[in-house]
Amino acid sequence: MEAIFDLLKITLPASIVLLGMYLTARNFLEKEFERRLAEIKLKNTETITTIRLQAYERMCLFLERIAPENMLTRLQVSQFTSEELQQILLHEIRNEFAHNFSQQMYMSNEAWNMIQTAREEIVSLINNSAAQVAPETNALELAKKILENANNYDIRPTIAAIGFLKNELKQLFS
Repeated sequence: MEAIFDLLKITLPASIVLLGMYLTARNFLEKEFERRLAEIKLKNTETITTIRLQAYERMCLFLERIAPENMLTRLQVSQFTSEELQQILLHEIRNEFAHNFSQQMYMSNEAWNMIQTAREEIVSLINNSAAQVAPETNALELAKKILENANNYDIRPTIAAIGFLKNELKQLFS
């Protein structure tokens, strides 16, 4: 009986010390895990914020590039027919949009819808203007018609979309 009592005198305090060490180590490891998780989340947030900002920048650039006045000044308009210019302009818009299509992952649905609407309105503007001139006429006639029809907008679609993107960015960072 005395042997069991002696054994308990040794094992009971050792068990209590072992339990205390276990709880301390577990608590330390949980806090360390939480700290590292918070660090990872912070880094991810910084990375995502940078990527989102770049997406908004790229889409603003896209909208600037597809604005009719900018596309027409980039191209050597005088060497084409109206029909060729129409196809070139539509091809430019399609390529620009395809190049930036993945940016929708980092934008709100409303922002992406505004961008798509602006693109569709520019395509419609080009097609409607092309329908108002003969296909074989000099491309300068189509360019004039596009700019003339673009001036009929109260707010150009690309400018409205850029304004929306800017406002959304302000809300994101305030």
